[in-house]
Amino acid sequence: MTTGPVDPKIVSDRLALVRRCLEDLRTLPATSLTEFLGDRRNAHAADSLLRRSIEALFDTARHLLAKGFGVGALEYREVARRAAEKGLVADPGLAERFVQTAGFRNRLIHHYEDVTPEELFAIVRRDLPDLEALADALGAAATRLIEPRQD
Repeated sequence: MTTGPVDPKIVSDRLALVRRCLEDLRTLPATSLTEFLGDRRNAHAADSLLRRSIEALFDTARHLLAKGFGVGALEYREVARRAAEKGLVADPGLAERFVQTAGFRNRLIHHYEDVTPEELFAIVRRDLPDLEALADALGAAATRLIEPRQD
């Protein structure tokens, strides 16, 4: 695959979707597990919003890898690993969490019956800052790839 221009609209649209999903996730009643489980629609909303935000993060990373580095379609964990390798996600801890996010995404899509409302609650309580940090890292990487290089 050959490199090409990074499309700022693709990047901004996908990252805007991530931010909207995170904003909506933050409005879910998550003060306590009892509160979260009090309405089963909360788990359904968390599942959908997490899945959409994670997909948008990986779509963004895949676009940056393809256009910025000529790296073609990859399995989700490999997208996360290559994003770290190419400096799209430079922080090693965040890069590892991106790989873990790929695994969780695969569970949401392929083993959805095993994802419990309690797990979704824990993720909403604990992991939204990581998703936001990934969006920030990918946005910053896109800016570096889009801006003309000053040699």
